[in-house]
This record gives sequence, structure tokens and C-alpha cells, in this order.
Amino acid sequence: MKKIYILLVGAMALFSACHDPEYVLPTADHQGFTSLTAIFTSGPFVGQEMAKLNISENETSDRYIIQVPWYYPETSDNETAQYMTNVRVRAELQPNCTIEPGLGILDLTQDNYFTYTNAQGVQREICITGERVKSNKCELVAFNIVEPVIAGVVNKNTRKISLISSDDLSACLAEAQLSPHATISPDPSIDPINYNVPMEFTVTAHNGVDKTVYTVVKEVPDKISKGFNANHTELLFNFDPVSNLGVPNYSVGVGPTIAALDGQLIICYGDGSTPICLNGLNGSKIGEINLGNAIAGSVTNDEAENLLIVNHANAGETVNIYRTASTKDVPTLFHSFTNLSTFPMGSKMKVIGDIDEDAIIVIPNEGISGVSSCNEFTAIQVRNSVIASVESINIANPGIAWGGAPVNTAGIAAADIDLSAGWFESMYDPSYFHWIKADGSIGVKLGSDSSGWGLNPNCIDTKRFNNATYAALFVVSHFPHWGMGPQLYLFNADDPSTISGDNVWNSPALAMKNNAINWYQTADAGAASGDVVIAPSANGFKMYVYYYDHNSGVIGGYATDCIAD
Repeated sequence: MKKIYILLVGAMALFSACHDPEYVLPTADHQGFTSLTAIFTSGPFVGQEMAKLNISENETSDRYIIQVPWYYPETSDNETAQYMTNVRVRAELQPNCTIEPGLGILDLTQDNYFTYTNAQGVQREICITGERVKSNKCELVAFNIVEPVIAGVVNKNTRKISLISSDDLSACLAEAQLSPHATISPDPSIDPINYNVPMEFTVTAHNGVDKTVYTVVKEVPDKISKGFNANHTELLFNFDPVSNLGVPNYSVGVGPTIAALDGQLIICYGDGSTPICLNGLNGSKIGEINLGNAIAGSVTNDEAENLLIVNHANAGETVNIYRTASTKDVPTLFHSFTNLSTFPMGSKMKVIGDIDEDAIIVIPNEGISGVSSCNEFTAIQVRNSVIASVESINIANPGIAWGGAPVNTAGIAAADIDLSAGWFESMYDPSYFHWIKADGSIGVKLGSDSSGWGLNPNCIDTKRFNNATYAALFVVSHFPHWGMGPQLYLFNADDPSTISGDNVWNSPALAMKNNAINWYQTADAGAASGDVVIAPSANGFKMYVYYYDHNSGVIGGYATDCIAD
């Protein structure tokens, strides 16, 4: 890592900034603490937040009850009762406010009494306790007809599910995905229902009290003219994959890649293991994909919910790209070619377009650690579902070169389905987000490391959705234990030349960003690898963006759509 010398400067600045805290004059006489956070002290989720009680600044209660979810994670059947007696509680206090004795480890099944002193020195006794509560969530998050196969389009604002079909739906079974532990009535999976006419369903939360009524209608909802509706964008999940899924931790040198299809998120570690499947809406583990004869070096998806799987191939070896439209079906060979480069390839793969129509698949070659850097990648052009060309492209002219996989290699994706549109590229050191024109010249160069030294921006993907083209950049962290976390940026890339500015985090082309993603690995530095993928739904109404930071220990996803308000 060439930037390590900056760490020493940062560390010196950190130590020189440490001194005894000064007394701060009180600025308000309202409630002096704003939250109480309960943290696991045992089990697989030790150190993670169990629950948080936000306290209004005008609240004057002397009794504070932290509501702990009945299950953790919420999508599981793991009850929290066993953890309630040994919980670390942390308070967020305003200047000059104190709680005595210190909070530390509490039994939240009991009343715990403390003396609270506000900024003016006024004291009062407070009680902190907890209670387990059943979820009040009652959403219908997905609805699919089983035969014929139709994915319903859910509009959460209107609580309407649109079935886009001209088929006779007079007697159909359906599958509904609900908020965790909620129930639906009537149950569409038990008795056939006539969906040629509107049908109402009631979703009841786990607490048995909160309810929401949804209407399923056979229709085509109105779309906005272009791109996604920002008002409909939501965070689906953001959690620690190690404790939740039992996958390799930060110290294992794997390079995860991700893909999505048919409502599922696929994770490939490229280490010889079979990729696993998650529920794409809540992140719960489903199982493994049917890998067949494919060897998974990396995975990705196209714009029509096709999964692509490629092996890792050294110089002179055969590169095999397999495809499938279902995680249950045996993948079939899509294309094979010989790696004619002197560099290995297969740890990262990206595709824009539909492989059953027109698409471009990009597989970067990788530098060899301690031997040589690389500036080559392979572009595979698909026209009318047929491989039209396999071309090795060298971008040495602008001085771009990268190292070995998975950390020091570059992320590269085609800017469109036409080779003339050029390429997006980003990597660690130098940390720039590039649009490289088809002639090899640099059209865009934006700074992509907002910390100045500790992040790795080598995760890129591009996709088209509802008449717009998007480029995603995900930045993973080298040093999550030093307070540096992952960042996500999504650009409007219809015209790559308009992605202007000095840096990625305030470019006017940004369509969405989150540069304050929560992460869960704070122990030490490991393999700063990860991936990002954009996943449009086959029906053209939904778009998902998923990300994975292996070193920071976080996997997450967003959903949005193009439905008009």
C-alpha cells in the first residue's frame, strides 16, 4: 500500500489532538441525553446494536424503556430473551451532563436506577429498563403469481400491487412476501384466486395489532418518463454478513462478487466455494445456487435477470462463461475462449445490456503481485444473443495500470452496449473514477477517495433502466477500525462527459449517494475487497443496487422503481 506513510502523519495529528476535555457552558436546559443504545455482549452478534431508544429533547420522564425486538435479526427465529439479562447500555449525553454510576452492563429485565445530573447541576433519579416487543411492521413487500409466472409490481405509497399480464388469471395461486413474522389473509398460496378482478389482502403484523390492506390489480402502472423515482427509493437491509450468514471474515483474503435475479441476491467468494443465495428484499439466507459444471471465480447479472458465472483463468487457460435464469437450474455454457494475455482474469466480471439481445461483458485482467502491474481487459460483445467479438483492450496510453486481485485490481465496466461509448474504471492508488473514451483517452477524472488515503474505490457496475443509464461506484475501506467506512455513489451516465466536478461525492451527475454507510467490522485491517451491482427487474419497473464490503463487514441493498406518484 503506497499511501501508508500518510497513516503516520494522521496518527501524529491524532495523538497531538488528545488533551483534557474543557468545561463547556450549557447551551440548553432541555433533556440532557438524546438516546440509549442496547448492545449485545454475547452470542454471534456481540458488539452489535440490539435496540436504540431515541429520547425527545423535551421529554421529562424518569423511566426509560428500551424496546428490544422479539427476534434478532428481525428476519430470523432467534429470540432475544437469552440476551436481555446481560446488555451493554450506552447513553448519548450533552456536554456537562452525567449519569451515575456509569451504565456499563445492565439486566434489562429489571429496573436499573441511576442519578442523572443535567448541565445546570440539577439531579434526579431515573430508571432504565427494557422489554421485548413484537414487530409492528405489516408490509407486503413482494407478490408473485405462480402459474403463469408473474412478478407483481408493488407500489408502497398506494398499497397496490399491479399484475402486468394479458393472461387469464381467474384461478391462480400466488406467493406473498411480508414483513418478518407478519401474516396475510386470505392466504394466496392455499386456494386459487381470481385476479382478473381486484382482490384485497390484509397483512397483520407480528404484534397482532397493526394491519395494512393491499389491493392486487391486473393492470400496467404508469411510469415516469425516465430513470427511477427518487421518492420511492428505500434501504432494504444493511447488516454484518459474518455473524448473520456465517461467511468468511475480514482476515480471509477473498474477493466477493454479487449478482441478483428472480428476487435473490447471489454472493460468490471466488475461493472454490459454491455461491450462496439470499432473499433480495431482506437479506436472509436461502441456500446455495445450483453450480453444475461451472466454476465460480466471479458472478454478475445482466439487465434481464440472467446470472453469469465465470471461472478464474491464468494465462493460456480457458475462460468459461456460464449462464442461468434460475438459481435452481443447472447453468449452461454461454461462451468459451482462451486467455491470450500474460495476466490472469476472472475475479471481476461486469455486463451491461441483455445477453439474449445486445450486451457487453467486461472481464479485467489482473496484475501479478510483486511481478507486474496490468492495464488490459477483455470486452465481449453480444449482438442478437450471439457473441460478435472478443477483444483484448489495453489502456496503457493514459498511464493507467493496476495490481493483483482482489484488492489492487481495477473495477471496469462498459459505459453502454456500444463499444464506442468507452469504459468506466476505478481502483486504489491512484484513486480516481475515470471515463475512458473508446480511443483510450481520459474523458472524465474525478477524485474518489474522500478520506485522502484509506479507501479502495475499485467496485463499479453499469446498467440501463427506464431509458436512463447508470454507473455505480462502491468504495470499500482499508481501515474500518480507524473510523473509515464504505461509500456508495450512483451516477446518471447517459452522457459520461457530464459526470463533471473534482470528486465523486459532489458531482452534479449524482443520482443517489450514501457516504455514511454503517459497517460492523472494527477489529483490524484485512482484505479490502468488495463489489457493487445494479439489478433491474425483468418487467422493467424495479431497480435494485446491492453492495458488499468484505473488510468493513457489511452487505446491503437499495430498491427503487419508475412508477409515477
